[in-house]
Amino acid sequence: MSLNSNQNSQIPGTKRVGTESAYKMTHGVSPLLLVLLLLSVYGSSHGCLQDTTAAYRFTGAVCRLTYPAAVVLNEKTTKVIEAAFQYARYPGVKGERSMPLLGKISYGLENMEIHNLTIGQSSFQLLPGEGIAMEISNVSAVFIGTLHYEYGSWLVNVAQSINFEIESQIDLGINPKLYCGKGKVAADTSSCHLNFDKLRLHLQGERKPNWLKKLFTDFITLTVKLVIKGQICKEINKVANILADFIQERAEQFLSDGDIGVDIGVTTAPTVTAHYIESYHKGLTKYNNTSSVIRDSVFNPSQLTENRMLYFWISDQVLNPMMTAAHQDGRFRLNITGAELIELFKLNVTAAMPDFLRKCLVETSHPELRVWSSSVPYINTSTFGTTVWTEASGQIWCESQETLFFKTFIMADVTVSYVNKHVSLHGESLQVDVLHAELHQSPPGAQAPLDFIREALMKIGIPKVLSVLETEITRLLDKQGLYLFDIYNPEVLPLDGFVIIQMDFGFPHHLLVDFLKMTLQQTGGLQQ
Repeated sequence: MSLNSNQNSQIPGTKRVGTESAYKMTHGVSPLLLVLLLLSVYGSSHGCLQDTTAAYRFTGAVCRLTYPAAVVLNEKTTKVIEAAFQYARYPGVKGERSMPLLGKISYGLENMEIHNLTIGQSSFQLLPGEGIAMEISNVSAVFIGTLHYEYGSWLVNVAQSINFEIESQIDLGINPKLYCGKGKVAADTSSCHLNFDKLRLHLQGERKPNWLKKLFTDFITLTVKLVIKGQICKEINKVANILADFIQERAEQFLSDGDIGVDIGVTTAPTVTAHYIESYHKGLTKYNNTSSVIRDSVFNPSQLTENRMLYFWISDQVLNPMMTAAHQDGRFRLNITGAELIELFKLNVTAAMPDFLRKCLVETSHPELRVWSSSVPYINTSTFGTTVWTEASGQIWCESQETLFFKTFIMADVTVSYVNKHVSLHGESLQVDVLHAELHQSPPGAQAPLDFIREALMKIGIPKVLSVLETEITRLLDKQGLYLFDIYNPEVLPLDGFVIIQMDFGFPHHLLVDFLKMTLQQTGGLQQ
């Protein structure tokens, strides 16, 4: 099988070129609408180019997240940071120190946990060419645990194990840098710092220790600061990459159906400006151990604006290989039987209905229409709109016997919208040709009703296929969870060789909940 993404030749017999969606049948996959979940999507392929401009040539899909969208995501990121604090497992600490009067002190801190966590506020800014600067202020928390200590001198010998409590108030700064690691976007949060506005250690709940315990707790407090800082920054880096992997896995699942998948690995590191974050994805269709290829993408950052929260740039070289795979996988088939078929032919068709068809619909108990794609649907986008070409074949069966076979060429403009969490498709026929028609078990010399077939395809067939597609694509997208996103005023803008999908959105809380549940269930906390 060849999934050729460079289909530039015009199909013979066509009259006009345009953009966007395609001829779909039951259980089909909508290439335009599937990519709506590319939000924060980073795939899992190999290799990235250092030269961003050179990488554009191999880029099939682009995601641009503007500053207003980053504000929404920052609110959720704070919850993830909160989880890093809440569920971190702090390592035990052992040490020794010599002090006047007390001699050598051996101590150990164990079983440290965090309670009563609150976060004041979070702010961020995009750092051009670098990453993101986040400041989380007024993090209030109480750490509890067990302190073991032992000291001795000519005055006193003490060995004891007591509970301790640490009151803290912390300001946290993180500067995540986005880079390309193993073919996907990764976050480096090693630039992490904590400032302690307050850190007080109390032994067994004592708020006013005597001078001896105060001397002891003061020097342990410094050690505790280092432990907390090191572990919190470690956990934040860990949870950032767990989150990245989680989103990638969800994206791969969303863009996969049966044997058809999409490689959404990045071609280069993301671009960060003061106004947006932009990532570049391969968008290669995978089917039967083969993959499509993109080598001449027309992407340029100037094709996108900054007026909406989220943008997706999708090349025809992504959409057409998906059509090839779906066609070869037998996705584009539709059977209509019985009362549903009879009702369809009640629609107004000016050409006279042939007697054999009238008898089939009226006199048989189980009339059936079977239609399927007999060539790969082809999509071409331009500033004029969307044009889809395909050859489709059909059979009419009466009493389990084939009565009519026909093969047609169809070219239509198709528009796609997503309103009230439902896919809407509208088609306008540009060209419908009956390439071949054959009657079975008919009187000698009987001619296939070419005019009737052509008009029925235009007035009945194409609208019915689009209606089925609306339902099936919506069902598939619901199955993948798109309805859980709050998507506002999505627009599909066709241009020369690509489409731009732009929208505003609300981040789905369920994804954050799912992520935190998964992390805690798999790791028993964040410690691994």
